[in-house]
Amino acid sequence: MINIISTTAKYLILVLMALYTVKCFTYFTKKTHHKKKVNLNLQVFDIFAIHFLCHLTLYLNTRDMTVLGYYPIELLIAILYIVIFHAVYPKASRMLINSITFLMLIGYTMLTRLDHALAVRQFILATVCLFIASFIPFIMGKLPKMRNWTVFYGIAGIFFLLTVFIPHLGVSIYGARNWIQIGPISLQPMEFVKIIFVLFVASGLVKAATLKDVVINAIIAAAFMAVLAVEKDFGAIAIFYIAYISMVYLATSRVIFLFGGILLVVGAVVAGYMLFKDSLFVHISVRVEAWKDPWAYQSTGGYQICESLFAIGTGGFTGVGLGKGMPYYIPVVESDFIFSAMCEEMGAIFGLCLILVYVSVFIAIVNIAMKCKNPFYKYMTFGFAISFIVQVLLNIGGVTKFIPSTGVTLPLISYGISSMFGTLIMISMVQFVFILVGKEGEQLHEEERALRAAEAAATPAFAGPAGGAAGAPALALGGIPAKAGEKRRKE
Repeated sequence: MINIISTTAKYLILVLMALYTVKCFTYFTKKTHHKKKVNLNLQVFDIFAIHFLCHLTLYLNTRDMTVLGYYPIELLIAILYIVIFHAVYPKASRMLINSITFLMLIGYTMLTRLDHALAVRQFILATVCLFIASFIPFIMGKLPKMRNWTVFYGIAGIFFLLTVFIPHLGVSIYGARNWIQIGPISLQPMEFVKIIFVLFVASGLVKAATLKDVVINAIIAAAFMAVLAVEKDFGAIAIFYIAYISMVYLATSRVIFLFGGILLVVGAVVAGYMLFKDSLFVHISVRVEAWKDPWAYQSTGGYQICESLFAIGTGGFTGVGLGKGMPYYIPVVESDFIFSAMCEEMGAIFGLCLILVYVSVFIAIVNIAMKCKNPFYKYMTFGFAISFIVQVLLNIGGVTKFIPSTGVTLPLISYGISSMFGTLIMISMVQFVFILVGKEGEQLHEEERALRAAEAAATPAFAGPAGGAAGAPALALGGIPAKAGEKRRKE
């Protein structure tokens, strides 16, 4: 009986996951506010149904009572976040609220399956970060001159990157010196500098009036990446660089910047790898060799990717079931390779749907950026969208052997408070822009209504039986002649 229930729950999870994914995209096609609201409410049902079934399956397969203890607490925090955030910011994007809640709940579930201690730690710290990040839209509303802080962003960003070189503070993990240790907490400054970097580029592009200004902005942006190169954090360099050239292309609409940037980075990567693979970047060369032929290095540098591929292949399309796999054979499975664990136990279908959920979040953020009329917030939001999706692609590409492993986390799911907090900050800043776009739309609607009223008042009137000469033009309200109204309409 237990096997029947757990198997049924496994397939229900896949069905609900597929339905949730479809709703993530059909949301964009809904024409009326009512239809969008219904779509979002159905998403909420899918989220909590998947969460319940995941915990039920995990309990039935492991008989671990702590799984049942975590469930109501996670459920309570998720409900409070959805309800309170929407109540405080009624004009915020519910689609983003739903997606963030869903991804965090999936992350908690997988960490509970992998390591109880890490799950508790992640849940507590993520809840605190969620609370802090919720104030960001309000704070940004009180800081209207963020676009003018270019120098501050540049200095602060490079300073925080350099903190990893402070003795007894910075530490090296897996060949890269990109962590700082503060008591029992390890932080990755790059996750927060990523936000500062996007703000720096956005503010610089807004104030750039000549090609010289763009070049200066590029030189300082290169300084960020030079520090990351010294840290040997090439995953971060990829995120920073792709975000930079994408933002420049959006701001200038010049294809030469886009293709020139791509050719430049390809040349730099090839030259750097050939020149320094045996000296400065030994751990990078190990990853590249393992990527090219992991089976030849299965007992050494290719062990991690081999186990990742074994796990994904073992799970097949539907997975072996939560708690029935062997994800603990994959090193660092709780952070860099958590996607492999999900595919093994929840199936490749679940993994593909998860990728599409990330893509829908990316599309939603880009859509917000394109609708924003304020250039600073437009560039900022677009930069966040690119950073978000590139990090997703780098993580999943690494664990599936599509690209060499870069050591970046899967946003909102992998263990790591730096990545979690940084992503929540970005999403909260995007929520502020979404609210701003709504206000811009209301203002535009009011202006159009006032213009229509002025045009109606300026329309030529004809004197009635008691009036003057037939066909004499009337004056609009305020004494504006009809021709003036026509001129305004053309403008």
